[in-house]
Amino acid sequence: MKDLFAVLRPGDSDWAMAEAIDPERLPSHIAIIMDGNGRWARRRNLPRVAGHKAGVEPVRMTVETCARLKLKALTLYAFSVENWKRPRPEVQTLWRLLRIYIRREVPSLMENGVRLKAIGRLDELPPLVRRDLEDAVHMTSRNRGLVVNLAINYGGRTELVDAVNSLIEEARGNGTLAGLRLDEETLGTRLYTAGQPDPDLLIRTSGEMRISNFLLWQVAYAELFVTETLWPDFRRRDLLGAILEYQKRERRFGGLSAHGARMVPSGSMIEAVVVPGA
Repeated sequence: MKDLFAVLRPGDSDWAMAEAIDPERLPSHIAIIMDGNGRWARRRNLPRVAGHKAGVEPVRMTVETCARLKLKALTLYAFSVENWKRPRPEVQTLWRLLRIYIRREVPSLMENGVRLKAIGRLDELPPLVRRDLEDAVHMTSRNRGLVVNLAINYGGRTELVDAVNSLIEEARGNGTLAGLRLDEETLGTRLYTAGQPDPDLLIRTSGEMRISNFLLWQVAYAELFVTETLWPDFRRRDLLGAILEYQKRERRFGGLSAHGARMVPSGSMIEAVVVPGA
């Protein structure tokens, strides 16, 4: 926590919230659906791309804060497989902003010991975008701090399809396809996030109550925090508030509470809270 306090001012609201956080009960992995860029721009009579540009600073703040908190992983939903349906100029602007962000932020990632990873169907990305991503991933590959997964051309269903196909292809190659049997552990080794802890906390901005095909396997037992704050307005206090709410939850993973209360129904693995925007 001392690394976080180094960038806070004593007496302000962020400082008070940070003081309330239990450093022994931090989430290992936070995943964020960064939603609301378009609505943010529309409310200001600006083009949608203005919302995407304004959304860059909350990304920078979130990465830095999670790194200073010594979390293990942060996954950001940057571009879904469905986002290709958006107008071509908007998609092209998103790629341009991504390339600018990557090139500008690598020095900061290195300074904070952050290791960048890109997850999704990366072979379908524009060549220059893929090149810049690969360069940044390579340059930060030896860092041992926070792992930041940028989910790009990502879909939870396509991830599962890719994982199963990978196992089938391997079994076919070594002649064991006929006897192939899958279990959770085996499938987990072929997910894009293999080797990382599953998200403990899933944050969604803009108030929408949907998972939107994001980390469908990994968030099975995540705590869901929904805020009406639009992503460009997401500040450190919003992130710290989500962590504080997470620390109030009693995580049962389908079992009994510590007081022998109720059993969580098998189909209700995600608990949610909706917080009004600031």
